[in-house]
Amino acid sequence: MMRNCFSVKVRWVIASLLVLCVLELSSACKGRSTPPADTADIRAQREFTDEAGRKVRVPRHVNRIVSLAPNLTEIVYAVGAGDRLVGDTEYCDFPAEAKQVAKVGDTMHPSIERIIALRPEVVLVSTASQLEAFTKQLDEQRIAVYVTNPRSLEEVFHSIETLGDLFGTGERTSVLVAELRRRSARLESIIKPVRPVTVFYQVAGEPLYTIGRDAYLTDLVRHAGGVSVTADVPGAFPRYSDEAALAARPDAIILPTGGSMGSANSTVAQPLKNSPAVLNNRVYRINDDHLSRPGPRLLDGLEEMARALHPEAFK
Repeated sequence: MMRNCFSVKVRWVIASLLVLCVLELSSACKGRSTPPADTADIRAQREFTDEAGRKVRVPRHVNRIVSLAPNLTEIVYAVGAGDRLVGDTEYCDFPAEAKQVAKVGDTMHPSIERIIALRPEVVLVSTASQLEAFTKQLDEQRIAVYVTNPRSLEEVFHSIETLGDLFGTGERTSVLVAELRRRSARLESIIKPVRPVTVFYQVAGEPLYTIGRDAYLTDLVRHAGGVSVTADVPGAFPRYSDEAALAARPDAIILPTGGSMGSANSTVAQPLKNSPAVLNNRVYRINDDHLSRPGPRLLDGLEEMARALHPEAFK
């Protein structure tokens, strides 16, 4: 099973997670000039600073959106702008309406021609590698590119709020984020008295990938009443050695699996087979779509994780 875990979808998940943290833009990108706009155009636009630190101009009323990541597609629908989504990726499968939207390719290799043909006013991306590949071409078409890069649960909330503001759905978005924060606060109060559990989060088993100090999932583990044994490892989603995994000895293992990935990543990596987590039957399989997509459903993943790590707190 582990030899077959690198299906197309699994490769996408790992690639997407690995590059979510890589948002240093080249000097060429930072210094790129945009086509001149007349005064009327400028007055009809608003300026935002995206999560890569870039100044992005969008129309005051955004009517055509392309999303290049499943979590961003979910956010677009959740904040009430789904009827303006004109393009997304092959992996955008939630909510059900997203499946009917025109597809522009996969997350890492979208078709620039298809994107341009859809005439979007803004393209949402989650990785700098995407940005570098096609921003110049989109600039020439006066198509804005907005980058997200949340590194904590609070930053996920901020991403949702900013996109709601960008799309002019601030009132609905405020209600949504307030509810997400309420759920998070309630969970925090429930697990506050319990002792944290050491956790190994297995992004993929062969080769072994995990979460590092820059991953939003490291913060999510903490909110669920755990302590990631790889919290101090540099980067967001590092490759982890077998020797380090043997020495980690976590009390619990989280396997994101069973969502759009199917059964991939459902088996504990070999170096962790004799860990306390396995010996004490504390291996928890949680819907990967609720964990690998930093959007509204991340709270579902957080609650699932907290209940798994601390069932005694929910009795």
